[in-house]
Amino acid sequence: MSLPLSESPPPAADLRPVEDEAAVIACWPLMRQLRPHLASAAELESRWRRQAASGYRLLALWRDGRPVALAGFRVQDNLVHGVHLYVDDLVTDEAERSGGHGARLMARLVEEGRALGCSRLVLDTPLTNVLGHRFYYRNGLLATALRFAQPLSPRE
Repeated sequence: MSLPLSESPPPAADLRPVEDEAAVIACWPLMRQLRPHLASAAELESRWRRQAASGYRLLALWRDGRPVALAGFRVQDNLVHGVHLYVDDLVTDEAERSGGHGARLMARLVEEGRALGCSRLVLDTPLTNVLGHRFYYRNGLLATALRFAQPLSPRE
């Protein structure tokens, strides 16, 4: 028995790095869901270029030519964690949530971190992101710190 077309599963998403300006710009609508303070696709592209110079990378799940989930990450080294994979950004399109995309990205990030010799995976999330907290716990992350911050400029 086959499912009616309206109930067929969506096509599989292709997991691949975001490596050029056109792909970064294609990620703008999705990244904007996570980072609404970014003013434009051009600002995202400019920041990506600057951060990429210090090791920042983007990884996305693509379906039908558009990203449906996205992770930004880099290798860092500090006295607290040693060499670790820091996840700057992790977002799944609002229309695609609960489809396993975040778990798929997290699994790939863990693989990346291990392959790069990292001792752990670290990310920050707002205290108000309760649904995110549940997702992180389900994916094996534990809350180990509370981050304090003070704005130094009026923009952010």
